[in-house]
Amino acid sequence: MTEETPGFDEQQPQAQPQQPDVPSGATSDDAEPQAASREKGAAPAGDADRTAAVTAQLDQVRTALGERTADLQRLQAEYQNYRRRVERDRIAVKEIAIANLLTELLPVLDDIGRAREHGELVGGFKSVAESLETVAAKMGLQQFGKEGEPFDPTIHEALMHSYAPDVTETTCVAILQPGYRIGERTIRPARVAVAEPQPGAQTVKPAEESGAAEGDAPGEDKDSGPEEG
Repeated sequence: MTEETPGFDEQQPQAQPQQPDVPSGATSDDAEPQAASREKGAAPAGDADRTAAVTAQLDQVRTALGERTADLQRLQAEYQNYRRRVERDRIAVKEIAIANLLTELLPVLDDIGRAREHGELVGGFKSVAESLETVAAKMGLQQFGKEGEPFDPTIHEALMHSYAPDVTETTCVAILQPGYRIGERTIRPARVAVAEPQPGAQTVKPAEESGAAEGDAPGEDKDSGPEEG
């Protein structure tokens, strides 16, 4: 009867799972809560770092947005100023061009005025002259200067001077050449003859005139006493 060799059919003992390190004096049940607490303590620290990074990026984006907004506002203000400046320049250039054109037409208008004064503005010439005056008026040309108005050196040019007893201030007594303006801009002053009050002239008062009328009749003696014999 043979003897069986032990060790081949018998199962090898299974490896036991490795237990976590347990401090001396502590059981395995105490080790699991300590490991979980370490994992929970590390998580909030990482979230705080991510929040700080996101907040810093958000501040940078807000700063950049504020700078770009200020740039756009400044650019818009400069563009508005540019548009207003261009509009003013356009109007000024237009007014200057119209003034230059009408200034060249003033001699023609003067000839038309003289022809009208002499009764020579008739027929087809009258129609053309009136059409020209209408077009000039539509472009803003205004004529000024009338006899009897006070002399104003800003709009009148005195070519003749005299004295007159019937004026109380320097007065335009004759319009030698009418003046013209466009709006508030004078393109040619009115050329006039002016008259001033006579120096040292005095006006006779009505009371003095009535007193002189009530004076003694000529030829009568002031002494009405009887003559001596």
